[in-house]
Amino acid sequence: MKFFRRCSVAAVLLSLAGFSQGAAAYSQAPSLDERVAAGELPPVEERLPAQPLQLDFDAMGKKAGQFGGSLTMLMGKEKDTRRMTVYGYARLVRYNQKLELVPDILESVDVENGRVFTLHLREGHRWSDGAPFTSEDFRYWWEDVANNESLYPVGPPAELKVNDKFPTVSFPDATTVRYEWQDPNPDFLAALASAAPLYIYTPSHYMKQFNEKYADPAELSKRVEQYQKRDWAALHTSLGRLYRCDNPNLPVLQPWHQTTASPSSRYRFERNPYFHRVDPDGRQLPYIDTVVMGITESKLIPAKAATGETDLQAQYLRFSDFTLLKRNAPEYGFRVVLWQIAKGAHQALFPNLNHNDPVWRDLFRDVRFRRALSMAINRQEINRVIYYGMAVTGQNTLLPRSPLYKPEYRERWAEFDIAGANALLDEIGLTDRDAAGMRKLPDGRSLEIIVETFDGTSEQADVLQLIADSWSQIGVKLHIKPSNLDNVRRRVYAGEAQMTISSGLENGIATVANSPYELAPVKQEYYQWPKFGQYYETHGAAGEPIDMVEAKQLMELLHSWYGAESEEARREAWQQMLEMHADNVFSIGILAGVMQPVAIDSRLQNVPDEGIWNWDPGAHFGLYSPDTFWFAPEP
Repeated sequence: MKFFRRCSVAAVLLSLAGFSQGAAAYSQAPSLDERVAAGELPPVEERLPAQPLQLDFDAMGKKAGQFGGSLTMLMGKEKDTRRMTVYGYARLVRYNQKLELVPDILESVDVENGRVFTLHLREGHRWSDGAPFTSEDFRYWWEDVANNESLYPVGPPAELKVNDKFPTVSFPDATTVRYEWQDPNPDFLAALASAAPLYIYTPSHYMKQFNEKYADPAELSKRVEQYQKRDWAALHTSLGRLYRCDNPNLPVLQPWHQTTASPSSRYRFERNPYFHRVDPDGRQLPYIDTVVMGITESKLIPAKAATGETDLQAQYLRFSDFTLLKRNAPEYGFRVVLWQIAKGAHQALFPNLNHNDPVWRDLFRDVRFRRALSMAINRQEINRVIYYGMAVTGQNTLLPRSPLYKPEYRERWAEFDIAGANALLDEIGLTDRDAAGMRKLPDGRSLEIIVETFDGTSEQADVLQLIADSWSQIGVKLHIKPSNLDNVRRRVYAGEAQMTISSGLENGIATVANSPYELAPVKQEYYQWPKFGQYYETHGAAGEPIDMVEAKQLMELLHSWYGAESEEARREAWQQMLEMHADNVFSIGILAGVMQPVAIDSRLQNVPDEGIWNWDPGAHFGLYSPDTFWFAPEP
């Protein structure tokens, strides 16, 4: 069984939950009127699919808006332009605000036995340049891109492989695409709905000019030279990256398309005149004409947001910025709301169970040691001092919003108990102490743990300093070693770092239909067992085979989830894995539910006061459909 790295969904028929279909008449943004009158664009009825996606504003908690305006956001680096693909969040299927998977670009999806997925496209749907969006865009990607050795040397994306076998893909007609596997693929639809989605289509009418199979050889050679690429394959790849949003000429299906070439300090995104969604009154979305993304020093963004230099900002803001933002909001004409970050832990400690030093490795693998370290953290103090008591203390596990949540998962081994922690360390045999009262390792070295940080701010260091104070009461000395993310990861992966601090489960709001892969050692970037994860990811070519009984059991439970034939069986796999994590403390959760400040221009409407700030599922703002945001008139 191939264990995928994305969230999954139950193999069911996707309904149009949260949406309604059909409108008597359609209308467009006034900014397009001149282009239509001049014949540059067809009328709105011809630009929309035969059945556009009409959003149900009542279900979404939205109100009808007005067209026009330009929305400004700030980002810290040029590659952040890809955030527009995330925030725009037009996907074949997408999560709605109830975290249900529903059709979006697709009109519907039929799923048979979790193996056969028939995708039904919207008749008349068009790319942002007006070219038809049909099954040919899927066929071209599958046959001429994914299965072209020059473009994909190792074959199609691994996400499409189940039990080492790729699907059979067919294209019955212009609006139908069928993916068929021999075994169930519970990850497929969620991969399509991801913040960074699995793209199984591309604008074939545009991309064929860069493919040696279709292009004139002389013309293609000129283009390779013009763009200074190694060969046609490199050119094709660089110009066809739908997610990266770095080619202004690449047609898209998003609500806005980029019009600024790189490099630049100011990127402009114009409305897509062929976007497939309409509001309840039949007005083609998005409401806002233009999005402008300014590139500036990331450390300056909180101050700029606090002086009203952005219309919508959450990226690069931290909870520590909330006080300044709240104080300045009335003067500079914006409001500040707090959305809950939906990770299993906002901060967690990751002891390296694959550490190269055998003494440290054995100690970290002793569950009593991990429990003792956890019990010696005063989480209530950290919450009160750093997060104003607004966070949720406890282990790295699911949040109460998840139907799989149990309070004991978060509470186990998380009560502040210095006496209990000292008793566990004594039981291990760590009874020798130095003159300062610090414990010693079995080989006589001081029990000093170096925790490596990489967030670039004082937040992690402030948390660790409070932990250092309480750990000193159990005879454990904590050192803080700041670095950058690349260095920390390199040291963790190599087994050199003892411990690091980072966020916990990416999906803290999982359901039984989501894969529990985050609870198993399947990725190198899981800092508590990086070499196990690397071994899995490389099929044994690198890393270390799993030699911990508990880790092997987690892999078996993950396997059972993928092979489950009922929701109850999948639930049982989830609960056993959550139970094992709660009892074994593979990562030491500190707190979760930290709030994300969101600064919103006072005129900007349909941005919710309460929300979740999460990558996947969620796509940050994407979950709340920014194409429905609009500006009220100036007072």
